[in-house]
Amino acid sequence: MWVQTKDQINDCIKTFERGVAYVDLDAIISNMDSMHSLLKKDTRMYAVIKTNGYGHGSLPIAKALESVPYVKGYAVATAEEAFELRADGIKKDILILSYTFPYSYEKLIAEDVRITVFRKDTLARLSAAAAAVGKNAIVHIAVDTGMGRIGVTPDKNGLSFVKEALDAPNIIVEGIFTHLARADEKDKSSALEQLRRFKGFLDDISKQAGAVIPVSHISNSAAILELPESYLDAVRAGITMYGLAPSDEVDMDNISLKPAMSLFSHITYVKKVYPGQSISYGGIFTADKEMTVATVPLGYGDGYPRTLTGKGEVLVRGKRCPILGRICMDQFMIDVSCFEDIKEGETVTLLGYDGDEHISAEELGEKSGRFNYELVCLIGTRIPRVYTLHGNPVLALSST
Repeated sequence: MWVQTKDQINDCIKTFERGVAYVDLDAIISNMDSMHSLLKKDTRMYAVIKTNGYGHGSLPIAKALESVPYVKGYAVATAEEAFELRADGIKKDILILSYTFPYSYEKLIAEDVRITVFRKDTLARLSAAAAAVGKNAIVHIAVDTGMGRIGVTPDKNGLSFVKEALDAPNIIVEGIFTHLARADEKDKSSALEQLRRFKGFLDDISKQAGAVIPVSHISNSAAILELPESYLDAVRAGITMYGLAPSDEVDMDNISLKPAMSLFSHITYVKKVYPGQSISYGGIFTADKEMTVATVPLGYGDGYPRTLTGKGEVLVRGKRCPILGRICMDQFMIDVSCFEDIKEGETVTLLGYDGDEHISAEELGEKSGRFNYELVCLIGTRIPRVYTLHGNPVLALSST
């Protein structure tokens, strides 16, 4: 349930004691600005907001970026993600990066959603669907230069496909793209080879098909930061838009990025635990001394990784408190023995800042055996989101 008035938002925040994620839209915009400052003058940006904006919320992010002139549009993964954005008034370009299924073609065409193509049967079906709608289908051609996922090969077979797409009735070829598989590694030789193949294929299209496709794009987040030679007509900003690092091999020192999401809960129970007492399932943690233990009402059912068991920490009053025993579906326990006067109802920071201390998505990913992309994507729908702009709450999404 979306709430948008100031009073409603404030009332909602009061009820979000079990857990709440704050998403800083100012940080999103600032991160986009920082990346845009690196680009060539005419290079535009796609904001990648698939998987509900990597767990941050696709719709509020799209609304925040609608008025940003260098943002060409949004990249999603499914027809349903595109339909949701259009239904809520998003007007800029929407590009589906993955394969789309035929049931969605007529509606996608009617709503001017850009469709990725790389199969000949897709061209035929899109052409027929466009004729039925009475409107041209707008497509981007995917090229496989080394990812091995989807796309035509950059050779004579791929060129034949491009020619067929250009000649297909009721289809406008607006764009062409490929995806870098190893741009987030320190060694850029693989990424540069993919770029060479892609540019060579664009040259072949120009010479042999007599066409220049208007929008070519290859740069992902890592390439935006470290491969300026990959800036073509557009770039696709993904994980860095959310203030997170593409990998630990990417140099983040030359750009100012701010993590956009913080995750909070509150202590629901405080108790004394004595030597020999065990905590949580399986009894894998047993106290060897008197301890003060607090319960936090979030768990792996909310997307907080169970694999943080015995490794993770949270922040209370700006201090790190270790997790004790196995993380449960809906709760976990922490050691708060460092405090003499800890109380039920106190704030617990699972992700974000508390004073000078910070728990990052990268830290949680490393400790849990996941990685930062997966971690934020999987923060569940039971966790309400509150969106802030200019430092003030502007939108809330309740889980009820």
